[in-house]
Amino acid sequence: MMTVVAATGNAHKLKELKEIMEKFGMHVISQKEAGLGDVDVVEDGETFEENSFKKANEIMKLSGKIAVADDSGLEVDYLGGAPGVYSARYAGEHKNDLDNNNKLLKELEGVPAEKRTAHFTSVVTMVYPDGKVLHARGECPGQILFEPRGTGGFGYDPLFLPDGLEETFAQCSQETKNTVSHRARALEKLEKMLEEG
Repeated sequence: MMTVVAATGNAHKLKELKEIMEKFGMHVISQKEAGLGDVDVVEDGETFEENSFKKANEIMKLSGKIAVADDSGLEVDYLGGAPGVYSARYAGEHKNDLDNNNKLLKELEGVPAEKRTAHFTSVVTMVYPDGKVLHARGECPGQILFEPRGTGGFGYDPLFLPDGLEETFAQCSQETKNTVSHRARALEKLEKMLEEG
């Protein structure tokens, strides 16, 4: 089984990466388990690809092991793709999920259901010590609700209703989310890349 260091300090993201990647025969360890502790990589890229690569590359250099990073966010069509790469800090640098969700609802005030289309995007990057780099992009379409539903998940999960489901990401089981999510779709693509060598 391949051991990979997850380039994230986000416990929710780490849990999802572990659960999904282990299905593909990859053993994911945290930065702490790799002996690194907290490493704060500045995410100043303009795309998910740039940020994902920055994180994975930095952790690979520090650990000497294969590293994987996910950069993901919510892109709302009515808002021209915002919050996008700024999803985690949409309401400001030191704000939380609730602040971000409240800002999003305010931005979409008065916007009818049919114009509240959005998608979650995830770019997963795997960087090897020999310089090999794999990028995989996954998207999950859906729409933004008028109020939060559910207490599970994280980020914008309570407001996001994925196409084909009747529950938000915050209401559905982790197993269901790990089947249809943007991160799951990106990791499926990554698995195909690994199989192809």
